Amino acid sequence: MTGTLLPPMTTEGFLVSAADWNAELAQQIAAGEDLCLTPEHWEVIELLREYYATFDSSPAMRALVKFCKIRLGEEKGRSIYLLKLFPGSPAKIASKIAGLPKPANCL
Repeated sequence: MTGTLLPPMTTEGFLVSAADWNAELAQQIAAGEDLCLTPEHWEVIELLREYYATFDSSPAMRALVKFCKIRLGEEKGRSIYLLKLFPGSPAKIASKIAGLPKPANCL
């Protein structure tokens, strides 16, 4: 990450306060995950922030897939699509980049 002062984060790199999030910080967090954000990434990030605003929690993988399917359609509402964008643990990594708390069911 760059030399800019970062807001408080947990030991796993999640923001302590979702209110500290902004697009530039998202880019920095993504770079720390070896990701370069594309419009497809941003679509999921914005969807995650909408989910959080609605349900006051970060979705686990199954809930994320279902929400993506409802909002973005069948093709993007698939685990394999999300794994291509956010390899490893899509719900966890995407939530981190979106400035949200770690999903409860993610290791």
